Amino acid sequence: MKKRVLSCIQPTGHMHFGNYFGANKNWVDLQAEYECFYGVVDYHAMTMPYDVKKLRVNTWEMIFNLMAIGVKGENLFVQSLVPEHAELGWIFNNFAAMGRVENMTQFKDKSSDSKEKSSGFISVGLFDYPVLQAADILIYKADYVPVGEDQKQHLELTREIANRFNNQVGKEYFVLPETLLTKTPKIKSTADPSRKMSKSAGEKHYINVFADEARLLKQIRSAVTDTGETTEGQMSDGVANLFELLKAAGADEDHTSLMKDYEAGQLKYVDLKDAVGQALLGLNQGFVAAKAEILANKKDVKYQIKQSSERIRKVAQETVREVKELTGLLNVKF
Repeated sequence: MKKRVLSCIQPTGHMHFGNYFGANKNWVDLQAEYECFYGVVDYHAMTMPYDVKKLRVNTWEMIFNLMAIGVKGENLFVQSLVPEHAELGWIFNNFAAMGRVENMTQFKDKSSDSKEKSSGFISVGLFDYPVLQAADILIYKADYVPVGEDQKQHLELTREIANRFNNQVGKEYFVLPETLLTKTPKIKSTADPSRKMSKSAGEKHYINVFADEARLLKQIRSAVTDTGETTEGQMSDGVANLFELLKAAGADEDHTSLMKDYEAGQLKYVDLKDAVGQALLGLNQGFVAAKAEILANKKDVKYQIKQSSERIRKVAQETVREVKELTGLLNVKF
């Protein structure tokens, strides 16, 4: 039997090439080798201030985007359509150490954000986020979880909760999930290569995977190259980022040829930018066409995702049933 992989993403609206190369392309590739459960986690999206009217829209938008880049509909579920996540999350609160959750880096970073501090409101959900994330993973007894450096701490907490649960009930019930390490490029903002490509930094700092051709090419043509802060013989962050984009897009021949030009001191930035623009456009056009087809059949696609969520939910329901038996809670059927 195939090993099981679990990975989730928040419905944040746009998908940019930083997301795609850093995580979502990996989702597509993993489908060939593993049984994959991919969740759009709208419960998690509620932990920070959000627009109620946009949450459902953004959730479906993320589903459409994921399918357009090659994620199979049968592997996708929406978290709120599987309420057992929240039920297991509550149970896990009783197996999570307060001090450990308090020390989670993501909570510290987000709660210290200037907007949050000025509002004077930080939700319990933001604090408890990692415990629900542990439930997201363990409810499907995932063997592997593909994570970046910033999420390793959360997987460690997940393993701790699983261990404490197993010890409490006297049975090795939960599989301790392993980190699935894959090579993922770290894409920077083309407007400021000192920071990662991010939607939160503003429109000029990310390139939408589904952008129109003119906008995409304009953003690449205006990409920062030299900042004057590098030492002699060192590639500037801007140029390095363009080469990283070129390689990530699979333009290996262009990457090799232009790198030779760079090493020989003959690189023309206009040539590098043109190559990057065309490489990204090649991906973009395929994705845009796929999404147009999905949107033309939106009703059927939504039905498919509700069906796949229901099928995947059966796995979650069985886990919660077994957990309730082990912890002394009552089940509906007894």
